[in-house]
Amino acid sequence: MITSVIKEKKNSKGMQDKIKQNSIKLESENVGVFYGHKKVLQNVTMRIQANTVTALIGPSGCGKSTYLRLFNRMNDYIDNFRKEGDVIIDGNEIYKKGIEIEELRKTVGMVFQKPNPFPKSIYENVAYGLRIQGINKKSALDEIVEKSIKQAALWDEVKDDLKKNALTLSGGQQQRLCIARTLAVQPSVILMDEPASALDPISTARIEDLIYELKQNYTILIVTHNMQQAGRVSDHTGFFYLGELVEFGDTRQIFTNPKSEKTESYISGRFG
Repeated sequence: MITSVIKEKKNSKGMQDKIKQNSIKLESENVGVFYGHKKVLQNVTMRIQANTVTALIGPSGCGKSTYLRLFNRMNDYIDNFRKEGDVIIDGNEIYKKGIEIEELRKTVGMVFQKPNPFPKSIYENVAYGLRIQGINKKSALDEIVEKSIKQAALWDEVKDDLKKNALTLSGGQQQRLCIARTLAVQPSVILMDEPASALDPISTARIEDLIYELKQNYTILIVTHNMQQAGRVSDHTGFFYLGELVEFGDTRQIFTNPKSEKTESYISGRFG
């Protein structure tokens, strides 16, 4: 069992925070996903509280990323994608007719496995989504860009070089810049698909510290193959295997006293 990697959680900042954390932000109800005739997710039901970090773990190909992408409808781009069941954000089914996907993606930001900054300046990378929204006033852009870069724990490293091409940054800096770009458009949910897998240990630690801080204002769903990372950053963990959600619960419970033998076998390294 993994026990030493699980970070002690900070106390809540008061009753208001407790109420907020108990509210349900993301839900799936009996969700199945098909690519053509192949069913890749099996009747997944999960409820994710606001202002928490939820980690999705499991072997490669078990459906973690497919599940993650349901919440910003990225699977829509895959040929022959079909969904059963309900996917809900803030009480609203996001696959019903009339949902504007671009508006949805302003609410649900995404950070990918590999940093993907644009070949533009650091400043313009963060301002990009704002300009698309029609925000072009320099004072407004300056304020939001600075705030977002500070939230991403990158400001002290780049504040004197905002005109510098983002592609010259290190991998870890690029990933934090991509997080800043996501934060700039003010989402309430952040999806992260293996956000530190391409980074060195020091950069990974910075990303993990950032995730831990961001949950004060955002609901975060993260896919990771690194179980130690899941233990360090998450409040809740879901274990997927062969398209099924085998177990979902408090991270400490999942890692120290799993209810399923499959979960215990995976966490102890007997397969995966």
